[in-house]
Amino acid sequence: MTTVIVLFNLKPGASVADYERFARETDLPIVNKLPSVERFEVLKTAGLLGGGDAPYQYVEVLRLKSLEALGQDVATEQMKNVAAEFRVFADNPQFILTETL
Repeated sequence: MTTVIVLFNLKPGASVADYERFARETDLPIVNKLPSVERFEVLKTAGLLGGGDAPYQYVEVLRLKSLEALGQDVATEQMKNVAAEFRVFADNPQFILTETL
């Protein structure tokens, strides 16, 4: 199974409340309904184990049924709009492809 991990901070001046509302009300419900997605979570970091700030404010975990089908799913007008809104908030997000051992 392929899992995409997305690490990001909010852009300077972006509202935490506005981003988290977007995540709860738009991003999570829409992405979790995509045929290619097994499960999608958005996590807010709370710090590093042992102390200190985490290098990223948010972590997204996108467990996929099919990486190829994801390409089709994100090509829809609805997902283009969701991605555009995400880019308003996310500062240089890192999309990391992983595979289960």
